[in-house]
Amino acid sequence: MGRLVAETVAAAGDLELAGCFDPGHAGEEIAGVEVSADGISSSDVVVEFTTPDVVMDNLREWRSCGFHAVVGTSGFDDARLSALRTQWGAGPPNCLVVPNFSIGAVLMMRFAELAAPHFSASEIVELHHDRKADAPSGTALATAARMSAAGGRQERTVDSEELVAGARGAHAGGVPVHAVRLPGLLAHQEVMLGSPGETLTIRHDTSDRVAFMPGVLLAIRSVAVLSDPVAVGLDGLLGI
Repeated sequence: MGRLVAETVAAAGDLELAGCFDPGHAGEEIAGVEVSADGISSSDVVVEFTTPDVVMDNLREWRSCGFHAVVGTSGFDDARLSALRTQWGAGPPNCLVVPNFSIGAVLMMRFAELAAPHFSASEIVELHHDRKADAPSGTALATAARMSAAGGRQERTVDSEELVAGARGAHAGGVPVHAVRLPGLLAHQEVMLGSPGETLTIRHDTSDRVAFMPGVLLAIRSVAVLSDPVAVGLDGLLGI
């Protein structure tokens, strides 16, 4: 993702790729820019695609440098978002955390949020490649939180006894979430909602990472004018 984002920014006529930072790939060249192991000295916006164990330290550094930040790193549950807001403080600069840059995925989450209050119960199945750093995905966590906040319910009694611990999934915001990790997958999610006599399934599939690039560019171009110093998701930028 980092390499693709760098190449996409470099190809955009209104943007300039000012630098690349990755201690594990220092000296490599991406889109004509050498990857540094020493951080980024000058930039308007930093796009943060790293891993959950280093993202908070990186964001602390970008904040101290006065850089706006667009964050695609996964793992931002309510607790981590709260910690980020405390750490980041008032803006500018601003920080935009995006659980999923795919426009289709953003719409999927919005549809699930709209549907949740009208069904008795719901579950989420997210499916990703087996190199993904965490489970469940940030998209699944964000979807569950939004469904719960919208008035989603779990009005049912499940009689099934778990013969193997975890068979019924983990709970995020009261919504059971199941994480599948397999080679051959990229990023997929199903939201299943049910009431007596009917079910509704909302599914989104990503087959190529290029699907994320329009959302990345939108975030880069918009982060500086956000009204909140720490914002979440592309919804407001898309008018939904």
